[in-house]
Formats: sequence, structure tokens, C-alpha cells
Amino acid sequence: MSGRGRPGYPATAVSILVGICGGSGSGKSTLADRIVHHLQAGRGADAACVLSFDAYYHDLPHLPFEERATVNYDHPDSLDHRLLVYHLQALRSGQEVAVPVYDFTAHRRSADLHIVDPCEVVVVEGILLFAFAPVRDELDLRVFRRCPEPVRFSRRLERDVAERGRSPASVQAQLAATVRPMHDRYVEPNASHADLITHHGQDLAGVTERIADRVARLIGARS
Repeated sequence: MSGRGRPGYPATAVSILVGICGGSGSGKSTLADRIVHHLQAGRGADAACVLSFDAYYHDLPHLPFEERATVNYDHPDSLDHRLLVYHLQALRSGQEVAVPVYDFTAHRRSADLHIVDPCEVVVVEGILLFAFAPVRDELDLRVFRRCPEPVRFSRRLERDVAERGRSPASVQAQLAATVRPMHDRYVEPNASHADLITHHGQDLAGVTERIADRVARLIGARS
């Protein structure tokens, strides 16, 4: 991280941090994108951005590919939550951050970095976002996305086969071995930390508007 603020952006700027958590395939990314687009439409292109917890998987260069492929990536230990907290605090203080770019086909961080500038609202989304108290403590608004398992799994199956080079059989095996038990242990119970719970089947436009209204109130309270 460079430690410098974005040109024209005050170094003391305070971002509103919105967290969206839920099971794999629950629609977190879609909701996060809709919130950002809604805020940008009303407040300008620099008003909001998305940060994905998926970028923060630990790099495991000491393990051969075969061993990296067997790591339980649905367990909280697979994620570098300390780096995420550091980045959230930096963004809140008006500094840009260099976010890792994770290669899911190699189970490694790539050599690239994604520079994220501070903005008025940062929407952070991730399966295990609420599993870490230090992360939860940084968030001004916590949203949990509920979705039936069959819907979540069908979406994950489609994504992993199309985008991550997985076979359907391997995705199904992972569901039974890690996805379902880790969801039951670390994801669903942390819905209790949410300020707002949304459900699959609800009108996304209405959900987006509701969250945007909450964000506007938070911004107003800090003005």
C-alpha cells in the first residue's frame, strides 16, 4: 500500500463500510454491485466501490498444486482477515489500498495487485465476512443474504465449472466435504450479527433501495 490518498480526496475522509455476508451462491456479489450502481447513480461515480473478501485467501506458495487443491477454502483459516481489516482501516482514513488478485485455478495469489481508491461507501462482500469479530467491528452496516441451499449450489456449480475449471463431480464432492458443513458452522450462525437480513426471492430493487436508504442515513449522521 502506498499510504497516499487519491488526488483530490481528503486524507481525513471517512468511508461508510457496508458488509454483505451469506452462503456461496446466495447473491452477495449481485446485491453488492446493485448497491454500488445505485449509489453511483445518485451520488456520482466515485461515491461507492466493492471489495471482495475472496481476494484475501492466503497465498500458499510452499505447497504443490495437488496439496493446495485439497485445502479447505470454506474454513475461516483460509482467509487473511488481518489484511482485510488493515485495508478497511486504510480506506476509512483516505488511503488507497493494493488488493491481492487471487487465481482460483492455481489456488494462488497472482503477481498482480488491484488498486482500490477510498470512496464515500465501500461495500465488502464475502462468505465468511461475519466470522471474524475484528472485521465485523469495522463495518457500519451488516447485511446477511439468505438463500436456499439448492439455489446456492446450482449457482456455485455453474460458476466453478465455467470460471474455475472444475468438474461437476469435484464441485459436488466439495459441497458434501466442506461447503455444507462450513456453512452450517461458520456462515449461517453469524447471521445473528446482521443489522438487516434479506432473502432470496425478495425484489432486489426494493432491497437495494432499503439498504441505500440506511447508508444515506449513516452518511447524514456523519456530515
